[in-house]
Formats: sequence, C-alpha cells, structure tokens
Amino acid sequence: MTALHQDGQSDAIVETRHCCNPRLAVIASDIRSHALAQQLGSALLDDDQAAASACELFLAYRDGCLKLLDRQTLKKGGLTVDIDPRPGEQASYPAPKKNVLAQAVGRKSHSIVDATAGWAQDGLALFRMGYAVTCIERSPVMAALIEDGLARLAQKNWVLRRELRVPQLLVGNAIELLAGLGEKPDCIYLDPMFPAKRKSSAATRKSMALLRDLLGDDLDRQALFEAAWAATARRVVVKSPDHAEPLGGKPSESYQGTLLRYDVYLK
Repeated sequence: MTALHQDGQSDAIVETRHCCNPRLAVIASDIRSHALAQQLGSALLDDDQAAASACELFLAYRDGCLKLLDRQTLKKGGLTVDIDPRPGEQASYPAPKKNVLAQAVGRKSHSIVDATAGWAQDGLALFRMGYAVTCIERSPVMAALIEDGLARLAQKNWVLRRELRVPQLLVGNAIELLAGLGEKPDCIYLDPMFPAKRKSSAATRKSMALLRDLLGDDLDRQALFEAAWAATARRVVVKSPDHAEPLGGKPSESYQGTLLRYDVYLK
C-alpha cells in the first residue's frame, strides 16, 4: 500500500520497500533505526554485529542525519545527502539562474521532474534556484537517504521563514511513474548512470562508487528517455559524460560543463 507521508513541509510517497540486498544492513544507532530496517526489509545490527557481519554497506543515523557507510567508514564518517549550497553557489533564495544547469532546464521553466535523483544534488540545486522540483528514485536505500535530507531541509530557517514546500519524492521505477504523472512538467531532467570511463576526485569517486554499487548502470536509459519525452510538456534535459553519445539523438541544443554536457530536447 502506498501512502502520502508528510514530514514538516516535505512530501514523499512512501511504502514498504524491500531492498532485498543481503550486503546491506541497518545499524541500531537511533530510535528510527528499527522502522528503517523494517521498511527496507534489512537486518538490524548493533555495532559489534555489523563489524563481524559479511555486509559491505550499512545505513546509520549519525551526526544528526542518515548516512551510507561502507566497511572503511563503519566507525566514523559516511555519506549523506548534502542539503547545503554547493561551493561557489550564492547562499540566497532564490539562487541566481546563471549556471549551465539553469540554462539547460530553462530559466523560464517552473516545474521540473528529476527522474534519476541519486544523491539529489542537482534536484536540490534546482530547488534553491526557485524551481518546483519533484524527484524520482528507484533505489529504496537512496530514497531513504533523500527522505532524510528533505526532512532536514524542511527544518531549515530559510525554508520555514518563506514557507517553502521542499521537493516531493516519488519512489519506484521512473518509466512507470512518469507515465502516471497527473500534470506534464515543463522539464524532465535525466542523469542516468553511464559506464565509468574517467578517473575522478576521491570524494566524487567514493559517492559515485557507492551509488553504482547500489544501482549499477542504467541499462534502460533509452526507454527512460522515451518515457520522459512522452511525459514532458516542453523539454527533456540529459546530463551525460562528454564522451557519451547523445541519448535521444541530435539534441535541440547542448551546454558544455566540466567533463560533462547537458543535451536539451525541445518539443
């Protein structure tokens, strides 16, 4: 059964999401840990049990947020959904729509669906620019991390003061969810997982390696593009490595970033 869960001003479609991943466990570090383990259908372990287990990935509430850990960060550290402005991003609301991401999605767009949320960094950047954002994530583990990030975002003073509604999160297969959208958004944003070909920074390598470990490559990305094209009102934007072939054929326009590009397909 699916229900609407509201945490502050954060809306998320939630259900029992069995990740069925024997390599992942939830660490009993918080009163919320038991509910999370039940939601994911994962083992609930204490610190000693986690260290002795065969699991390679863990979820734990630590330092006021939910974190994804591997065996190297089991005692300290871990990755979480970062809700703060990126380095160099203006700390005001709405942030200026000056970068290539804003150019690609369209400065005059209003509603955007980020159909491949991942760590939700692009979706949150778009939200800070003033767009109405809906995120879609298929991984139950990543969805739990995003939910935690959105709940923390909803309690930020600048969000509360302006009575902003933070991004909505839909959990499941984006191809199916896009087909069921009630109203066509101005833009559907895709950042599918392409096969890795380049070395990257240590921080990026860590977050992307864990994400790839959970999701693998998006082998259905062509079908995802077709679903996005059918579901959008105005445009589809595909973020891809600069070495990758355009996902939807020749784009209407393209914006170059650092080692990546945004291909824009206009209706």
